[in-house]
Amino acid sequence: MMSANDPHPWVRLCEVDDIPKLGSRVVERAGGNLAVFRTAQDKVFALLDRCPHKNGPLSQGIVHGESVTCPLHGWQIGLENGQAKAPDEGCARRFPVRVDKGVVYLGLS
Repeated sequence: MMSANDPHPWVRLCEVDDIPKLGSRVVERAGGNLAVFRTAQDKVFALLDRCPHKNGPLSQGIVHGESVTCPLHGWQIGLENGQAKAPDEGCARRFPVRVDKGVVYLGLS
């Protein structure tokens, strides 16, 4: 549950079922679009929609396990932390996500 002491302003985004399994949904915003991903186990993650390599659109990548593969050059990015998998190095900015009763909330800071 969300509490009054939570440091993030939580914004209702969508229902979990609005995000395709093993896919993503793009949230447009002035500071750069976000990619909100859903795994096969219905875990939801949000990253800045730019690969740390050459800014490829992660939202167009292939989700597998808890990673996404960038469609441009095949970098694998961890959804939990935004980190590129070795031997690649870099990080996509991660945003907090909560799911409450099937509704996805995005934490903005």
